[in-house]
Order: sequence, then C-alpha cells, then structure tokens
Amino acid sequence: MFDLQYIRSQFPILNQQVNGKPLVYLDNAATSQKPISVLDSWQKYYTEINANVHRGIHTLSQLATEEMELSRRKIQKFINAKNDSEVIFTKGTTEGINLIAYSLTNLIKENDEIIISYLEHHSNIVPWQMLCERTGAKLKVIPMDENGILQLDFLDENLSEKTKIVSVNQVSNALGIVNPIEEIIAKTRAKSDAFIVIDGAQSAPHFKIDVQKMDCDFFVFSGHKLYAPMGTGILYGKEDVLNKIQPFHGGGEMIATCSFEKTTYADLPFKFEAGTPNVGGNIALGAAIDFIENIGQEQLQNHENALLDYAQKRLLEIEGLKIYGEKAHRTGVVSFNLEGVGISSDVGMILDKLGIAVRTGHHCTQPIMNFFDIAGTVRASFAVYNTFEEIDILAEGVKKAQRMLS
Repeated sequence: MFDLQYIRSQFPILNQQVNGKPLVYLDNAATSQKPISVLDSWQKYYTEINANVHRGIHTLSQLATEEMELSRRKIQKFINAKNDSEVIFTKGTTEGINLIAYSLTNLIKENDEIIISYLEHHSNIVPWQMLCERTGAKLKVIPMDENGILQLDFLDENLSEKTKIVSVNQVSNALGIVNPIEEIIAKTRAKSDAFIVIDGAQSAPHFKIDVQKMDCDFFVFSGHKLYAPMGTGILYGKEDVLNKIQPFHGGGEMIATCSFEKTTYADLPFKFEAGTPNVGGNIALGAAIDFIENIGQEQLQNHENALLDYAQKRLLEIEGLKIYGEKAHRTGVVSFNLEGVGISSDVGMILDKLGIAVRTGHHCTQPIMNFFDIAGTVRASFAVYNTFEEIDILAEGVKKAQRMLS
C-alpha cells in the first residue's frame, strides 16, 4: 500500500517552517530531500567504517569496499546493466557527460558530426562544444516546436556516416518533457554507428530505467536528484565501449602497472575511477535505491503523475498563466509564467515568503528560453513525498503573487 504520510515521515526536513509557514518543497528537479535511511547510511559509514576502499587488507577497509561494491550492484540492478563493471561512480551527471566527451576525443576527427537537441541542459551542450573545438567536429541540434516537442524528421535528414555522437536527455529539466528516446535510438542505429549518450538526470528519479532494452552506449544520472547525497552520480557504459575509450582522470586506483616509461590501465570499472571516491556518498546512493525499491517504482510514478496532472489543472484555473510544454508528454515538472509579470524571480520571492520553494530563471537551459523569447520561468517540480494539499497551497500562492505584481 502506498502510504504517503509514512513516506513523508521519513524526511525530517519537511517538518520545518520557512518564513513562519510550513515548508512546501517543490524544487525537486534541482535536488531532492534525503530520507532517514539514506542519512543513517551516510552517518554509519563515517562513524563506524570510515576507511579507504580497494587498498587495505585491514577490516575497516574491507568493510568499506564490501559496502561500496554492494551499492554498485544495487545500481546495476536498478538500471538493468548487464555487468556491475559497467557502472562507474562519478560526482554527478555533469562529470559523467564531461568524462564521455573527453574520453571520446581520440575517436573524433575534423568534420565529424555530433547531434544534440534543443531541450538540453547546458551540461549536455557545453562539453560537446568543447569537443568540437578540440577536434574540428560540427555540432548539430534537433529543433523543437512551440510545444517543446522535438522534430525528429531532422534525424532522417541529418544522420549519416559522419554522425559520431548523439546525446540527448530523456526528460527536460526545464519543461519536464519526456523525449521519445526509443525512436531517437532506433533512427540513429539505422543510419549510423554513432555513440548514443542519454542524460538521465531527470528520468532516473521518476520511472524505471532499462539500459539494455534502451540500447544506449552511455547513460548518466545524479544521485542527489533521487534521494541520495550531493556529489554522487553514475555513468553507465557498455563494456565493449568503455574498453575502447580513454580514461578521463589519471592517478591512483585506475592503473594496472605504472612506471616512468609507461602506464597501463586497470580493468573496468576502476579504469575510470581515479583517486579516492566519495565512499560514504556512494554507499548512501545504494540506500537511496533501496528506498525507491521499497516504495515501488510503479507506485512512485503513479503518484507523481497524479501530482503533475493536478498541478496543471489547478494552475490553469489562473487567468493569464501559461504552462510551457503543456501539450507534451511530461513528468515531474510544471514550468510557467504569469502574463504581465516579466521577471519569474519576483514570483519566486513571493512564494518563498509563503514557505513555498520553487526554482526560477533559465534553469541552465538558455536556448529553450531564447526560443520562447523569455528570460526564465517559474518551475515547480515534484517528488514522491509531495501532496495534493501542497499543490493547492502553490496555486493560492501564485494567485497572491499575481495580485501583488500585476
């Protein structure tokens, strides 16, 4: 049974007041709150185990290694990777994409082509621009329409043997739009041998991920958006692809042999995990996976979809409110502006005074904002602990902001 009150009781931070009002936390696309089980896992590591992994024969080091590798196996199962060696610990989605872009450098040459989409976060734009600058490759962008829906006819016309990388997000952080990843991958596989990179930062928290069924070469996501600590993340890569590319960082742990003349690299996954990892965070990421699995991903998804539907209904009752991507298939996010209110942060500040936490601005997606000719939006984003009553509070808060700012 889905017990929302019990779920909420696992998040102590939700009990506080902000500006004299009960906290209504609707900034989950930026970062989610952390349940007690995750906080306890992190604290247990530092109070009972604290030791470096993979390097010591003493008991604490062995315990730390066992706990972190158990977490890796939980994540393997969570995304249905074939092997746990395909699961690389990172500090987040941004590092994962940068790792891929850097590691592919020697496989990209002048006039090769990289395709991304109009809906990307800056973290899935800038690393590819930098790769183009290093290699002379060309960047192409899948366009979108006024509803934020990608125009995939572009792929039919632009995919070719020159296409070496296709990198798109599964869910837009700015608009919550769920992109047709299966169709994008199928089109790409039919016309090129390109590496396919999927940014799962906004999808992994909201619905089931199956990287084998998806048939992507890489999948990246952040832990802190799915109830784990900040500074945690995952890069999945197919084993044969990871063996083909160069490591991003050099240092300890990622070597097989090292001399002044030559270094050889360790087997997967350690080839890409140089230096001391975020052991406590990585173990707590496994605890976050347990938290999600205990709720049930289908129940989590159903609740969040119901929240989104209700939020859209309540907000569209407000005259002069525009939701961006309203007609597209979305999850977890409603992004809007009020007619006659030019600065989204003004709305955000009024909502904050009412205890309501939302995100305002361009959400690190300036091309999307330029497309709509706006400076930014107000973004409310949902997690499993949010309630319909909180959406009512949001709607009334937006009405108050409208009265004050009009």
